[in-house]
Amino acid sequence: MSVRPQIQTDFKINNFDLLRLIAATQVVLIHTERHLDMVRPAWWPLVDALPGVPIFFVISGFLISASYERSSTLSSYARNRILRIFPGLWCCILLTIGVAAAFGFSFAHWSAGSWLLAQLIGLIYTPHFLKSFGFGSYNGSLWTIPIELQFYLVLPIFYYLTKRAGNQTKGLSLALLLFALIAFLANLLFEPLTEVTQEPIAQKLIRYSFFPHIYLFLSGVILQRLSVHRSRWIAGKALHWLAVYLLFHFAVPYSAVSYVIGTMLLGVVVIAAAYTRPTLSEHLLRGNDISYGVYIYHGLIINIFVEFGLGGRESDLAVVVLLAFLLGYLSWLLIERPFLRRKKQTIHVLASPAGLHVTSVGKGP
Repeated sequence: MSVRPQIQTDFKINNFDLLRLIAATQVVLIHTERHLDMVRPAWWPLVDALPGVPIFFVISGFLISASYERSSTLSSYARNRILRIFPGLWCCILLTIGVAAAFGFSFAHWSAGSWLLAQLIGLIYTPHFLKSFGFGSYNGSLWTIPIELQFYLVLPIFYYLTKRAGNQTKGLSLALLLFALIAFLANLLFEPLTEVTQEPIAQKLIRYSFFPHIYLFLSGVILQRLSVHRSRWIAGKALHWLAVYLLFHFAVPYSAVSYVIGTMLLGVVVIAAAYTRPTLSEHLLRGNDISYGVYIYHGLIINIFVEFGLGGRESDLAVVVLLAFLLGYLSWLLIERPFLRRKKQTIHVLASPAGLHVTSVGKGP
């Protein structure tokens, strides 16, 4: 494993829980508006300006790279990632099966068994027998789960290859530039999903791979390795970076280039916000990280609305958000937090005046 001098304690005092919740809420709003035929209110351009998925990917790169660097073994890194993703996912899938069965969908056939096995290992897709459930996807937001799992798998490979190349941060930066170019080409060649009725198979395969998305993850990795949370240009400067980003977003016409540059700039905004008044998240959420539950359950809530023929009312937007928050909190309280407490303590190498020594310092992200 690649080990660097310990990240100081100020690294862990941040607003990432709150930022992930904001990102999850943005995704809930977008999906609710789209699938329940909501009328967009006047403030909706701000919702579009702060896309949740890129925010998730940047935060993931920032935190997971730090977790990997301080993990004592590759197995402890893998175990912590499994505990973070799969218990909550499994419960969401099982609840989805129960809800779909209650609406008359049968799972008593072999294709349901193979589908369930694929879902439980993170190969997310909607089978033919669930195409008429809700809005046509049993839980559309779960498409990012296999992407995230691919990030986890390729991160150690990137570290291994760049370590052998010499300057690891420089090597990772070159990888970032390469995959930013791939993202540009993907956005240039493929139509946005909202403008096609049936996604071409080639586009679908690429979209479900890490290739067009990992530039965001690597952006977080680079920002972490550069310790920008200590920089006077980043820490405490969230409003400045947000103003720059919003000016870019609203002034520059959309294109493949502006999308890639804009989302990378948004990543800087996110890290700056994490370390601007960094105790705000703890004061508001009291350590309750409900964002994952909000994200994975809101699609099921929307499908229930669709099955009951609901939607179109202004109040539906607030109801879906509140129900997603409730299920997110229950998921955190009953499933996620108990499993996360089983994460192994990680080993850090501390830099001290007397030299380097090893100590245990608690759980990774």
